Amino acid sequence: MGPGTATTPPWPASSSSEPPGAPDRQRLKLVVAYLGSPFKGFAAQPGQVTVAGALGAALEKVLRHPVDMTCAGRTDAGVHAWGQVVSLDTVAGADLARLQRALNKMLNPLVSVREVSWAPPGFDARRSALWRRYRYRVECATWPDPREAATTWHVGEPLDLRGMQAAADSLLGEHDFSSFCHAVRGRPGPLVRRVLTAEWSSEPAPAVDGPPAPAGAASGRLAFEIKANAFCHQMVRSVVGTLVEVGQGRRRAGDMLAVLEARDRAAAGPMAPPHGLCLEEVGYPSLPAPRP
Repeated sequence: MGPGTATTPPWPASSSSEPPGAPDRQRLKLVVAYLGSPFKGFAAQPGQVTVAGALGAALEKVLRHPVDMTCAGRTDAGVHAWGQVVSLDTVAGADLARLQRALNKMLNPLVSVREVSWAPPGFDARRSALWRRYRYRVECATWPDPREAATTWHVGEPLDLRGMQAAADSLLGEHDFSSFCHAVRGRPGPLVRRVLTAEWSSEPAPAVDGPPAPAGAASGRLAFEIKANAFCHQMVRSVVGTLVEVGQGRRRAGDMLAVLEARDRAAAGPMAPPHGLCLEEVGYPSLPAPRP
């Protein structure tokens, strides 16, 4: 966090600096981006540097009252976000433009509050979400690009893009994703999720030295985008790790259905590293206009 400070709260001068009472509170929606590498994930943890810890401290300093935040998805340590959504309550009538400026001065450069808006009282960043979209970036070139090292997994060999896409197609629809999810104590029950899109694409990348890729293999920078109604713990990284094994020829594209049906984490491939993953966007139903 930067050294910036806020000398005045972003609400009308008549408001108290004490926590506002329920009748005066209004729901806020924040869209937040962050570089995940320096953080131990989003969720607050005692003794750890987390996104929620940094953002919560900045909010409380600017708003001058305790905040209780809800996020759209608790990203793991090292995972980035461009479209993380956070909801919280604050005093009605706050100056949102001033709030955004103050937060970004304090959180620069690791965290950026991209949008601040009022939301209706029933809005909840997690429970109101219809879907989440993640993006995972892979570098296939022989030599890594240092400029992309913080946000891209350097695999360092050509991958079979068609095979990986064929395997990804098997993920579409509703499945039990137990084979791709890390079991979390206290969260029992089936791990059924509905995948809406799962697509690989090539990204423009600068030319690098190295041997040419075999015919039909991708040797540049690739991106995998997956959108689902919800994700279980470490699901995307486990999916990507398995798909990359297909791209390396260590699995067949048709094996993906068998991995799903096994409902056993041991059936899938290793987890891809966290730094290639980014929470890009969260979708919500059309929201009614908040009270003036």
